[in-house]
Amino acid sequence: MQINLSGHHVEVTEALRQCVHAKLSKVFSHNPSLSSISVVLNVEPKQQSVEMITQFMGTQVAIRAVAQDLYEAIPSAAKKLEAALKHRKGQVKSHGNTRVSDNITDGLSVAANVSDEEVNNVA
Repeated sequence: MQINLSGHHVEVTEALRQCVHAKLSKVFSHNPSLSSISVVLNVEPKQQSVEMITQFMGTQVAIRAVAQDLYEAIPSAAKKLEAALKHRKGQVKSHGNTRVSDNITDGLSVAANVSDEEVNNVA
């Protein structure tokens, strides 16, 4: 579980870091294939936002949450990220995609059924 945390116009304190880690631990536990998430905390004069970006099942998933306080935006962003990952997982399953490893093992089983005579006849 790697979280790349950065701040724009804000110093990332230990309390903010712990808040982000606490909220994203649930996301990592539900999606063990995730290797890293980039989190950007942004403070503007009238709004504060959190952006989270990750790679999941072959595509980039990015979300943004805006609130009056970073401590409100972080849980909102984590919830949005979890929903986006769940949506992406459903898209992949509904399209009937198979794993590459499944295709490789299918090919090996077909190759195993070929006899030596058939191989010699081809050559």
